Amino acid sequence: MAPVATTEATVLNLETSSTRAVNERLTSPEVPKTVTVTGPQGAHALACGLDSDIDVTIEGHVGYYCAGMNQHATVTVTGNAGVGVAENMMSGTVHVKGDASQSAGATAHGGLLVIDGNAAARCGISMKGIDIVVGGNIGHMSAFMGQAGRLVVLGDAGEALGDSLYEARIYVRGTVASLGADCIKKEMREEHLTELRELLDLAGFDADPSEFTRYGSARKLYNFHVDNASAY
Repeated sequence: MAPVATTEATVLNLETSSTRAVNERLTSPEVPKTVTVTGPQGAHALACGLDSDIDVTIEGHVGYYCAGMNQHATVTVTGNAGVGVAENMMSGTVHVKGDASQSAGATAHGGLLVIDGNAAARCGISMKGIDIVVGGNIGHMSAFMGQAGRLVVLGDAGEALGDSLYEARIYVRGTVASLGADCIKKEMREEHLTELRELLDLAGFDADPSEFTRYGSARKLYNFHVDNASAY
């Protein structure tokens, strides 16, 4: 295995080191609090499983599953991200300054995912507590089976938004191509305006919460009624 190339133990160069070596350095007890990763060249599974309070900046584009299973760390990608960025994240912050491919923030339990550009299909699929803020548009089937957390979209949303939604909240400023099963438009009360303002500020977006529409579950798909037990 090639050794990790470092400069003052803060710069990890993927042009001269393997992804495994870089990931081992990022998860080692001796890792510095601030790390820059250069030359990612679309590397997959980069900066996965981080579990300490460190600040990692990846200069360039990344491939599949970047920053998956993140805990505590702040990971910034200055380019685009492939499928499953921040998948199963537990806490911390992941910030993609470009676009993200499918399944961004999938199954994530906590933390904040910010995407400055667009996110493709299934953004926030099966989200379980994560907050996702997208500066552009999102693709079809986003927040499918979303159980908890908030999805904020400053642009437009594709088809079947929030299909089979549980208790996740969705805020969209632009248009929605169509709503999925059991997802409906809901009233935007003062508590939601306050919540949205806090999320936008946290993600670094200057937008008026009153321009957004809230969507949520009609709560008709997943309730068990004992009177209808014979139908199950």
